Amino acid sequence: MNVGGQALIEGVMIRSPKRTAAAARTPKGKIVYASFKNSKISMKIPIIRGVAYLWDHLRLGLKALSWSANQQTGEDEKLEGWHLFVTFAFSAIIGIALFLVLPYFLSTFFFQADTVLFHLLDGVFRLAIFLAYIVAISFMPDVKRMFEYHGAEHKAVHCFEAGKKLTVENVQKYSTCHPRCGTSLIIFVIAVSIVVFSLIRFDAWYWNILLRIVAIPLIGGFSYEVLKFTARFTDSRWLSWTTWPGIWLQKITTQEPDDKQVEVAIAAVKKAVR
Repeated sequence: MNVGGQALIEGVMIRSPKRTAAAARTPKGKIVYASFKNSKISMKIPIIRGVAYLWDHLRLGLKALSWSANQQTGEDEKLEGWHLFVTFAFSAIIGIALFLVLPYFLSTFFFQADTVLFHLLDGVFRLAIFLAYIVAISFMPDVKRMFEYHGAEHKAVHCFEAGKKLTVENVQKYSTCHPRCGTSLIIFVIAVSIVVFSLIRFDAWYWNILLRIVAIPLIGGFSYEVLKFTARFTDSRWLSWTTWPGIWLQKITTQEPDDKQVEVAIAAVKKAVR
């Protein structure tokens, strides 16, 4: 059974085929839990399957993140309905402006939009902005804590998928990097988008921007399928190189966790797969 997840505020979310579970440590030191229902996703149609999975993972991730924040403040605000939609819409607008629109217009200062070099530079700018963003937030204490929980999540997933007993000692032996991490997915998305946008382009800038907005979910779905496939062959010298950029980037987005953070990750995995 393959599982995945993400870091939360002082916690970890783990998604298994059965359910999604979250565990977080409260300011008093107690580990608390929450469970979320996975959406039923057709596993027969590639790419569409990937889009549906990523959307559901985003939905669950936002709800789990809101829940974990509530555990630190003692509030009980639920991220559902319109609140969930507004939060997602605001995040999407910021993401589109920063990672799609800005790189496009920066590239217009160097090349015509109908050239391959333009779209290659557009992808380079997109990657550079993303890297700068990740590096910048990594200096924030709260984000650094999340990166440590991100490392704990990967270690616990490695241990579970290796069939070993989930103990702090066993989990700490594993790497903080994982080939199926969402960080690796972003690298795939940027690489695939360079190819797609080089082949499909319009004269008007606004159509090119619209193409990017519409195509990104499908590119994400395709990249998810590719990542899921290549992650099976990390020991193959022919395919293992495809995971290197994502693994390298995880050196930033994951940090070595302490034993208490690992305990939270173990608790989340156990709740998700029970």
